Amino acid sequence: MRIGVDVGGTFTDVTLSTEDGVTTAKTPTTEDQSIGVVRGVEKVCESVGVEPDDIDDLVHATTVGVNAVLERDGARTALVTTEGFEDVLEIGRQTRDELYDLSAERTSPLVPRERRFGVDERVTVDGERREVDEEELRSLPLDGVEAVAVCFLHSYAHSENEREAARILNDEFDVHVSASSEVLAEFREYERGSTTVVDAYVTPPVESYLNRLVKRLDEIGAPEPRVMSSNGGVARPERVAESAVRTVMSGPAAGVVGASEYGDRVVSFDMGGTSTDVGIVRDGVERTTETRVEGAHVGVPSVDVTTVGAGGGSVARVDEGGALRVGPESSGADPGPACYGLGGERPTVTDADVALGYVRDGKELGEEVVIDDDAAREALGSLGFDDTTEAALGVRRVAGEKTARAVRSVTVERGYDPSGFTMVAFGGAGPAHAVDVASSLGIERVVVPRAAGVLSAYGLLCADEKAEASRTVTEGYDAEAVLGELEEEARDELGKDAPTRRYADVRYVGQGTELTVPVGRPFDEEDAKAAFENEHATRYGYTMDEDVRVVSFRAEAVVENDSPEVGGTTEPSVEWRETVFGGGTEETAFYDGVPEGKVETPAVVEYGETTAVVPSGWKARGDGGDLYMEDDG
Repeated sequence: MRIGVDVGGTFTDVTLSTEDGVTTAKTPTTEDQSIGVVRGVEKVCESVGVEPDDIDDLVHATTVGVNAVLERDGARTALVTTEGFEDVLEIGRQTRDELYDLSAERTSPLVPRERRFGVDERVTVDGERREVDEEELRSLPLDGVEAVAVCFLHSYAHSENEREAARILNDEFDVHVSASSEVLAEFREYERGSTTVVDAYVTPPVESYLNRLVKRLDEIGAPEPRVMSSNGGVARPERVAESAVRTVMSGPAAGVVGASEYGDRVVSFDMGGTSTDVGIVRDGVERTTETRVEGAHVGVPSVDVTTVGAGGGSVARVDEGGALRVGPESSGADPGPACYGLGGERPTVTDADVALGYVRDGKELGEEVVIDDDAAREALGSLGFDDTTEAALGVRRVAGEKTARAVRSVTVERGYDPSGFTMVAFGGAGPAHAVDVASSLGIERVVVPRAAGVLSAYGLLCADEKAEASRTVTEGYDAEAVLGELEEEARDELGKDAPTRRYADVRYVGQGTELTVPVGRPFDEEDAKAAFENEHATRYGYTMDEDVRVVSFRAEAVVENDSPEVGGTTEPSVEWRETVFGGGTEETAFYDGVPEGKVETPAVVEYGETTAVVPSGWKARGDGGDLYMEDDG
């Protein structure tokens, strides 16, 4: 038996896989996440009559790292770098997030200027070395500092000075030290420095959290957890505690991994209460090394997820120009949408769904919430439309367009035709809005998994165990030697002998960015060039008559995991009620579960933790608890 636990902002989702299928549970997220995780494990075990010590494996996705960056409450961190490069962290790149906003303000770096120190050392890219001064390092004013990031110029190629500095600082000040040559041994001093700072900033709180979690799980007899990494793999807690930057995208990664179980051309559409996360699967989960979290660059490989501030709890308003806006402000869990009856008064996307009839009046959500249609309509009336139905349709259209832009950014804007993909919709609000978004982009197939309300937790049980290593190479490199060393590093980090996958970061000579492509064994330069040009043509629509060069190599050690069978079907009842679609009011089939076989449409299919909406013009069928929808046009 295996358990997956995904911690969200409002709820902690739990899945338990047994021989009979998957059982799910939700429990409120606690301030100390480890308490909520243990409660969730106990709750799901109790629901099927097993004890926590019967569990063979527990996999966990945590938001401790990303929350530390977002809320600016990570470790008190200092940066030690080559003299003259103290401000690289603040200067960053010349690109601006708000290109046309003259009053835009940049997010402050995680390490302020007074805790950024330059030391007299230097190593050239050719290896000429001026050693660090031990006394200078020991005299740095680091009192009160909890973590130190060390990032020296060209340490990706020659790490001797950096490793020596890390040893001295750890010995003198007894703090966590993150060295860039160990965190991200790649060129570009800003990206490497920023990633190393994030690692130093989040590792102490993540390590503290994992220690508490391991202790609490041990007290109830549950096994030590493995932790989801940003790259879509899982790792042992002791490895995560050494370099926690690799968990920053832990939760969103699990959702995309879960969606990947439904095909090799998939758009994952995770619409929750506050935001929508969109990822893409194209012969495997697409990844990136350009993740940004609250202005901080994170260069370790991560599942590529685009997030927009539109979810079920997003607040609708009319701006000064008379335009209807939805989000990014959210009603959150407290007080929540007006229809929850918990004190919320402002209109939200969920209120619009209630007013249109997709979520029925009087429906119970857990033990505390009973849907109130009158409260939803009263809140929508504050928007100033002629009637609440018009307001509700407008809120859904705006929310749909906002989330469609996120889907467009990972498909059309990357050279992919959306019609060739299947959308997998999950989260509390995703299945209610997926068909509208898919229709606007020409996506003709939508799947709502049986575990849609907790798919990220299910994705944890599908994830492979992974470890990675990377290195930038200079002229005259021996490709096989470098790749062989990286494969050994990845296996060592994984802690076991495992198959490896090889990759290269390739670009045209003179280009400023690279594309990552798989490479064979032994490495063949012409094959790598062909793979790069094929990917370049897909992404950008053209190739160039220019020389191609490899910039970095990567290796990934992988222990593949068998995905659990979800199992179980239901025999739901169906009743007909009126709901409102864009074309007017229609008699709609309401199912209190996913039927096996054909679904009458238009339909509303109620899951345990979410609701799927199938409008006219789409056909649907149930298969083993999953709902498959297709455009019937």
